[in-house]
Amino acid sequence: MPSGRDAVAGDPLVSYNFAIEVSGIIAGYFTEASGLGSENDVVEHKVTGKDGKEIVRKIPGRLKWGDITLKRGITTNMDFWDWRRMVEQGNVAKARKNGSIMMYDQEGSEVARWNFTAGWPSKVSGPSVNTTSNEVGIEELTIVHEGIERKT
Repeated sequence: MPSGRDAVAGDPLVSYNFAIEVSGIIAGYFTEASGLGSENDVVEHKVTGKDGKEIVRKIPGRLKWGDITLKRGITTNMDFWDWRRMVEQGNVAKARKNGSIMMYDQEGSEVARWNFTAGWPSKVSGPSVNTTSNEVGIEELTIVHEGIERKT
């Protein structure tokens, strides 16, 4: 629904500068993030109209949240690996954390925020290594959660 703001005023947001914050502490800056959204299954319901013609109504079904996938150049920081270890050791209740993905403009001011609820790392993976490559090693973190909301 339109919010009353002019949809063409201002520049589009540039998405190259963002971070994740878990339990109120900035946990890291990333080069790529995906899965910031939700969707519904679509339920088709066939009904017959007054004229005898069959109509297919589409009704929102189960709500699903996308898994958040974050990628960054590998660092010496072990926070994400330690967080994942909680799940590996069966302590999912302790691993569940609320957090945010924040996007910043060129001046470093926050311009967008997505808050997630009860997130935990379902996957963490290190870089693919190759002695003939000079590319930055990329590690990946996948967070599953129970809801996400765009705040700004």
